[in-house]
Amino acid sequence: MYDYIILGGGHNGLITQAYLSKAGLRTLCIERRHCVGGGAETMEDPRHPGFLHNTHSFFHRGITNMPWYRDLDLENLGLSYIQPELCTALVRRDGEVLEWWSDINLTAESFARFSKKDAETLFRWRNDFIPIVQKILEPESRSVPIPPQEREALLQKSPEGRLLWETSRLSPLEFVMREFEHPTIQAGLLFFNGLREVDLRCPGFGHHIPSLFASSGRPQMARGGSKSLAIVLQNAVTRAGGEFLLQATPEEIIVESGKAIGVKLADGRILRTKQGVISSLNPQQTFIDLMQPESLPEEWRTKASGFQYNLIAPLFGLNLNLRERPAYTAAEKFPALNDALMIVLGLETVDQFHEIVKHHEQGTIPPTVMWGCCPSHFDPSQAPTGRHTAFMWEKLPYRLKGDPRNWEKEKDLHGQQMLKLWTEFAPNLDDSVIDSFTRSAVDTQQTFPNMQDGDLLVGAFMNDQVGYNRPFPGAGQYQTVIEGLYLCGSSSHPGGNITGLPGYNAAGVILRNSGLSR
Repeated sequence: MYDYIILGGGHNGLITQAYLSKAGLRTLCIERRHCVGGGAETMEDPRHPGFLHNTHSFFHRGITNMPWYRDLDLENLGLSYIQPELCTALVRRDGEVLEWWSDINLTAESFARFSKKDAETLFRWRNDFIPIVQKILEPESRSVPIPPQEREALLQKSPEGRLLWETSRLSPLEFVMREFEHPTIQAGLLFFNGLREVDLRCPGFGHHIPSLFASSGRPQMARGGSKSLAIVLQNAVTRAGGEFLLQATPEEIIVESGKAIGVKLADGRILRTKQGVISSLNPQQTFIDLMQPESLPEEWRTKASGFQYNLIAPLFGLNLNLRERPAYTAAEKFPALNDALMIVLGLETVDQFHEIVKHHEQGTIPPTVMWGCCPSHFDPSQAPTGRHTAFMWEKLPYRLKGDPRNWEKEKDLHGQQMLKLWTEFAPNLDDSVIDSFTRSAVDTQQTFPNMQDGDLLVGAFMNDQVGYNRPFPGAGQYQTVIEGLYLCGSSSHPGGNITGLPGYNAAGVILRNSGLSR
């Protein structure tokens, strides 16, 4: 008998479980795979021992600033993050480079090489948005969302709130095209925003661009690979008394008299709880696949069935084992490029974003725009001595030519095309590649079924699936219509990526309902 059972061992579920366990509650995490961590995964190439690859999650933004990182004492448990000074470098075919640094002054210097006016605009919006990020956006992301009308009324009471409201009514595309003049800067800013998987054409997200300027969080990588986050979170849970059941598949959330009282496994075992069940799975898995129709109001089944996933979120990955790290020709003029955490290749104009969306809608492959890293340059433990690993990611449609099964015969061919483009920028790759492999969005869904259609964010940020209404109206505060059934995954506020905030916020709600405090 447990106080709570957590379904799914992704990082959000682990964070929720750690808080509950530290509060003295008996918890059990059920995970269908042989290990926990979800997308925070690092695999060793079975054909080449010692070469480690982060196939789903690598760039973690501002993790060391997160409240759960401090509360759970993860640093003392062995978690360590690397934050290079040069965050991102967009390399053009003509050898010019747009740089995004941890130091905003260096970023402005890079902008000024393209446009002095755009550098001044960068500073102006950064200064305007620092209080907005600190007083509004960060607190909002770390708390239970409030109704949209109530939020708007609060924002209208302060100059910062009104500026946020006005800016957020724009789409990212509208904001960038209105405020910045140089095509490379426009394309770069939209790409930096596009990593969050927000539709650049969608109104309501114009504030994401200036928020990036003002945020103190910068891209980081976990030492030892992304799995290090999962390992340390699991250790935090275990030290607090939490338990795990791996390679176990839940078949049903048991509901009696309107309350979640346990979980039935596929092998017939029944595990019961005193207080409830917590799901980090997507809405269809939670409310359709794991619940009897009579246990849930039809309205909730309809809403869960209608939950939508990102069209342009699926990632395609090319992973390399190398004799030497990529040596970019542009580094002769811009030597700092050698130490950039993220390299962006193939992006030249804003128009390419429209083309990428069009290809996703048609299920075809657009001209390649890709980004990646050489992790072993920063962390030698991720490759054998004197060797390197590197990867490039690209947004490609899940249903290639209308059918995801087409990826099985196409993915290696496309990987070769990506390597060809990569070699144009780093010619030494011609003789440096030991071996390679690719991962499509189909591979993502097969590994992580909650990432429907290969959507790493587990749900689109559109059609009102944000804030108070994420995943859908009525379920946006981590609680459900079923007593004792809670949500803590990426399909809840504030959404996907490795932030841990859905799990952090859910823990606060659950502990409060249990008469405890985080």
